This record gives sequence, C-alpha cells and structure tokens, in this order.
Amino acid sequence: MSQPLYHTILGSTGNIGKALAMELAKNALPLRLVSRNPSKVNPSDEVFTANLLDAEATDRAVAGSDTAYLVVGITYKTNIWEKQWPVIMRNVLDACIAHGTKLVFFDNMYAYDPAHVGKLTESSPINPSSRKGIVRAKIAQEMLDEIRSGRLKGMIVRAADFYGKDARFCMLNESVINRMKAGKSAQWLYQTNKKHSFTYIPDAANATAFLAQHDAAYNQVWHLPTDRRYPSAEDIAAILSGYLSMEATIRRMPPLLMTLLLPFIPILSEIKELSYQLENNYCFDSSKIEKAYGLKPTPIEEGLKACL
Repeated sequence: MSQPLYHTILGSTGNIGKALAMELAKNALPLRLVSRNPSKVNPSDEVFTANLLDAEATDRAVAGSDTAYLVVGITYKTNIWEKQWPVIMRNVLDACIAHGTKLVFFDNMYAYDPAHVGKLTESSPINPSSRKGIVRAKIAQEMLDEIRSGRLKGMIVRAADFYGKDARFCMLNESVINRMKAGKSAQWLYQTNKKHSFTYIPDAANATAFLAQHDAAYNQVWHLPTDRRYPSAEDIAAILSGYLSMEATIRRMPPLLMTLLLPFIPILSEIKELSYQLENNYCFDSSKIEKAYGLKPTPIEEGLKACL
C-alpha cells in the first residue's frame, strides 16, 4: 500500500501555521510540520526540521507532499526580507516543481498600490511604495510566472492584519487587546479614527484549508474572509470596553515622539514605511471568496470576544 501524500506546512510554528494545522487535521489529512524547531500541533503530525534558506533541506521537506503551504514568518526587518525572502521562495518553488507538489502561498497586502488602500481587491494594482512591499511583489510575481508557465499548480491567498486568541506579534493583540485585558489604556500609531481591516486567524486558516482542497481555486489569487465593518482603533477599544466594563481609552503616539524614538526602537522604523495603512482608511475586500464559496468572516465583535 502506497504512503499517503502529505499536506506540508512550511513555517508551522507561527500563528497561521498552528491554526492551519488544526484546520487540516479536521479533514484527517496527513500533516508534515516544517520549521527550524518544529513541534506537533496534533498527535498524528509528523515534524520535520528544515531551514528554508537551504535548497536541499527544502527539497527534502517538500518531497512526498501533495500540497505545501508557505506560511513562514521571518524577522521583521527590511534588510533581512530583501536577503531571505527571494531565496526562500526560489527554494520552495524549485522543490514543488520537482516533486509535483501544489503550493499555497500565504501573502499580505504590502505589494498593492497605496493609492488603492481604501478598497483592495484581488485585481488592485501591484505598485508597492515600501521596500518590504517590493520584496513581496517580486516573490509573488515569481510564483505567478511559474504558474503561468504550467510548471506549477498553486495559489496566493492574502490576509489583512490578523488577530486572534493568544496570537503573538500581532499589532491588534499587542497594542489594544492585551493591554485592555490587563486594565491598561490601548495604544495606537498614527490615526485612531481611520477604518482598518482585520482578518481573524481562525477564518484565515479555515479558508486556506478549504481553498487548498478545491481544484477550481488554484492558479489565482484570493483574499481571505475579512469583516467588512472595517473598525477603527477607536471602534475596537469601544467594543472591548463594553466586554471588560472599563473606559475606552486609547492613546496615540504623537508623530514628533515617534521621530525622536526611531533611533532607540528599531521596530518603529520598520513600521514607518507602511504608515499609509494607518493614516488612511484601509479596506481589504474579500467578496470574491464570499461569493464563490460562501465563506463568511467572523464579525469583529465575536472575534474580539473570543480573544478575551
């Protein structure tokens, strides 16, 4: 009897990797979890140690896989993204092509034209203004080129800023949810009253797993279900204050203070080039997947309540 082909999660220890492993396990799919320090999410998972910067290790990780999910997260520094992401993508593409493995790439919206941030759809122009966005545009195009050549079967799924219960390194969790749970005032960068898109991690994982098992979904780009309410940071604080029975206080970091702190807090420099997402209404549209498959986003109120 032949060995079943794996569904292989490349970058299995992050927020999306863990959630995706739980979703795929619901369909009794054989899972291989790949990371530099992997650990099981489900009892039946196979763990595989690999560094995706190593072409041979990546090839071994993908071998025997029906579908690979590229959900890896790397250090949030522009120079590291510029050096590592092209290598990772090329290694994964080569491995998937060599083994006839389908590829699902979990992407973000950085590559889109900032002028269109008020309504982002799958057909919005690719015209990044940030160095990180340029990296994402390059690697996404490299994958699309391989799909169009017929050498690869794959899809790109995109999400807005995500959040969820016990999520790590997520802006909404760190700046608002966790602080208010601790009885502190919420914090925000830039405009607190602008509309903003937030994708609930369970919705993203569920939709990614669903799409990967539908042949007609391949060879295109999908926006994952995202609540169309597009709440501002002030709206989020107000919703949470109702659940927590506390005052909705949100503090915005003044631009001058941010400028003064840039040399001392490196992450602020990394965020600054993407400030257009926070200075303008940022509305990530997921109507394509909702109409095609009936996948609906969790209302923001329900998602926030689950985080508490």
